[in-house]
Amino acid sequence: MVTTHALSVEDAVRSRYTHAATSAEVGLCCPASSNPGLLAAVPHEILERDYGCGDPTRHVSEGATVLDLGSGAGKACYMLSQVVGRNGRVIGVDMNDEMLALARRHLASFNRKLGFSNLEFHKARIQDLRLDLSAMDTYLRDHPVRSSDDLARAEAHAAALRAEQPLIANESVDVVVSDCVLNLVRGEDKGRLFGELHRVLRRGGRAVISDIVSDEDVPAHLQADPDLWTGCVSGAMREDRFLEAFERAGFYGISIVDRQAKPWRTVEGIEFRSLTVIAHRGKEGPCWDRKQAVIYRGPFKEVRDDDGHVLRRGARVAVCDKTFRIYARAPYREHFDFVEPRVEVPLEQAPPFPCGATMLLRDPRDTKGADVQDSTAAPALCSGGSCKC
Repeated sequence: MVTTHALSVEDAVRSRYTHAATSAEVGLCCPASSNPGLLAAVPHEILERDYGCGDPTRHVSEGATVLDLGSGAGKACYMLSQVVGRNGRVIGVDMNDEMLALARRHLASFNRKLGFSNLEFHKARIQDLRLDLSAMDTYLRDHPVRSSDDLARAEAHAAALRAEQPLIANESVDVVVSDCVLNLVRGEDKGRLFGELHRVLRRGGRAVISDIVSDEDVPAHLQADPDLWTGCVSGAMREDRFLEAFERAGFYGISIVDRQAKPWRTVEGIEFRSLTVIAHRGKEGPCWDRKQAVIYRGPFKEVRDDDGHVLRRGARVAVCDKTFRIYARAPYREHFDFVEPRVEVPLEQAPPFPCGATMLLRDPRDTKGADVQDSTAAPALCSGGSCKC
């Protein structure tokens, strides 16, 4: 059942951002600095209606398919369109009609200047990315809800749209970005929201999320204040729980890449600041033993990853093929040396690997071969009066 509080939160957000689409609200959020070269191509009207707290464009590369959650007036999308280029794609999603109208208003002229078209905007709730709200609006215009039977038919139609024509399909996006929007989603929907982030990303994809977080739990009386909620304050998650939400959704390699040193706002002693997090998808799947190992370089004596593997500095730790490949990518690769077996083990011949074990060491003979007896001659250390190793 939808609660009165849940309805009031969404109505308050819709009302305030409808007004903000037509009249700039100074201080609605804490804008971050962005690449001036990319900003130069963004229409001035859109820049005036920007209400963000980070810059996700620096974490996106050419050719990527990018989804912007809560795209608002579209500033980040217009910038990302330039970054991903002709071979990329940018999808902006927002639930506010006025913001969507503003974002689309300058699209044709922007595409002409760019020389290609790779940007689109759609209406949806970011916690329900399967449901195309424009398609649902069309249905409701033709089939207005006047009775409980009408409501049941509308709900069935929405379910069919999600199943048969999802707006954002499973594993269809390389990067999901969001800028100061997750805090606007009511608390009971936040778990579903993080699940949607994970669902739409391809294996190996990542979420780049800038949002407002708090250093303490936000009390109920502040959460009930519509001005504080719509102002990106009282809907903020506590900083550690924000990161835990990515973990619960199945992400790995979760890193804080930007954290505002001084709070943006302080309310009743609670500090609210901007935080940018990158989280990766792709640790799903079986574990196979291909005789690989990794050596953690430090600087810590010992660390534990998101799957419970303990990695001791300098130790030759056995890992499965999946973990080996994950560590070979960002954000891990600079912290490891990688030990491949002398004779490659084909994946179809690899036995299961016990990934539940905290730490297994890989015997060097396991990778070199138990019977290997190779020897090499001592290298010439001195040449031309200079001695080198």
